[in-house]
Amino acid sequence: MSEAPVATEPSRGHARITYTGAVSPHWAVYSDFGDPNLLEEFRARVLARLVLLPRNDPQFRRNQERVNRDAERERISVEWELGYNDAQ
Repeated sequence: MSEAPVATEPSRGHARITYTGAVSPHWAVYSDFGDPNLLEEFRARVLARLVLLPRNDPQFRRNQERVNRDAERERISVEWELGYNDAQ
C-alpha cells in the first residue's frame, strides 16, 4: 500500500507570540501577514489562554500546545519568542 501525497496548503497568516516579561500582561501577539480579521480573532484566543500565565507556569505548556493546535487548524504559522537565551 502506497501513501497518498499530502497536499500542503499555504499558510493563511503568521503570528509571533512574544513573552514580554514578569510584568502583566505577560504576552504580546504580532502579525506579519494575513487577513487582519482572522489574525485578530486568533490573537484574542491566544491572549485568553496566556494573558496571566508566566512562561514557567505548568499551565503554560498545556496552553501553548492548545495555541499550536488552534493555529494548525486555522493554517496560521506561529513563532514563539520566549525570551530564553540560546547560549545557555
